[in-house]
Amino acid sequence: MPAAVVVGGGIGGLAAAVALHRIGWQVTVLERAGEFGEIGAGLALWPNATRALAALGLAEQVRAIAGVETVGGVRDRAGRWLSRTDNADVARRHGWPLLMVHRAELVRLLVAALPSHVLRPGIEVRAVRADGDGSMVEHQIGQVRADLVVGADGIRSRMRGQGWPEARAPRYAGCTAWRMVTEPLGGRGAEGALFWGRGERIGFAALPGGRFYCFAAARVPQGGEEDAYAGLMRRFGGWPDPVPEMLAAVPEGAVLRHDVYTTPPLATYVRGRVALLGDAAHAMDPTLGQGAGTALEDAVTLAACLRSDPDVDAALAWYDRARRPRTQAIVRRSARLGTASLMAWRPAAWSRNLAARLVPPGLLLRSMDPVLGWTPPEPAERGAEAVPGLGGRPGSDA
Repeated sequence: MPAAVVVGGGIGGLAAAVALHRIGWQVTVLERAGEFGEIGAGLALWPNATRALAALGLAEQVRAIAGVETVGGVRDRAGRWLSRTDNADVARRHGWPLLMVHRAELVRLLVAALPSHVLRPGIEVRAVRADGDGSMVEHQIGQVRADLVVGADGIRSRMRGQGWPEARAPRYAGCTAWRMVTEPLGGRGAEGALFWGRGERIGFAALPGGRFYCFAAARVPQGGEEDAYAGLMRRFGGWPDPVPEMLAAVPEGAVLRHDVYTTPPLATYVRGRVALLGDAAHAMDPTLGQGAGTALEDAVTLAACLRSDPDVDAALAWYDRARRPRTQAIVRRSARLGTASLMAWRPAAWSRNLAARLVPPGLLLRSMDPVLGWTPPEPAERGAEAVPGLGGRPGSDA
């Protein structure tokens, strides 16, 4: 039985472990933290992400714990709508609506989908070196040999740093982000929105139980140490309704603040028997809501490639060809949208808002087809059996 070591126990790493376990690989997940969990807030799962979860056999379980927005869209600093999207239109076009879940809940589902012996928290990987046809993974209490190492250890990836020494360091995206979840707001409904200001943005989306996931960003110097809650209220407390109501329902100690970083593009996601996925390969601006979704796609695609080709090296080459062009295109698209949403110069912000008003909602939704229309890859045409729960086209970008 081939063996894989997954370095990193976040959403992408756990999804990779589930996918590899389902195709018969022996899997070990090494996570530096003392337990598997997320302290993050909300998470958007667009239809492409939900299709990846369906390939893992988890879509219906996720749907059961998710919130579904009725209507969303973009508003200006005065609260006027610039564009609106009916979530039912997303579902009609792509088969699934936009789902909102708490990150911790999704991690719990992924953990529950794996045998307990697979999960090894409190283990920090120190190095990976070539060992014949595989790799030797060295950590603080020993070492383990693997036919494949999956680097899913985030934007500050040690796997990327060691195996891709030519890779440039993550770069500051020019903004700081705040994330938080409100207490239940009874009777508010499930309408979400994103407000564009000048050099600032704030939005919210419905979670189950009447709670809302709130997210904000502002162009500020890197490394600020202002109190997260105080800085959030100072910047956004006077914005149009319902922003003040949302912020008032956030516990003071529950605001997460972090500088946003992205990773410069890599020439390959595979080196030897090490494959990168998620933020370790392609960290992006969060504006498009595709960070977790593309990590889930990575995980499913990696397993499909390995299931289809017994030659691990050939399968990894297929994985790189399938994932790198698509994810790097999404990184660029996310960066453009992030820049537009944080325009600070008044004439530029005015022109941006005018353009948003003039774009028909149907055209806006169609423009997202290349991102949301992704389907999981099918086995290569080599006489391979179908992969249970892993359907689609090889390398499909839709």
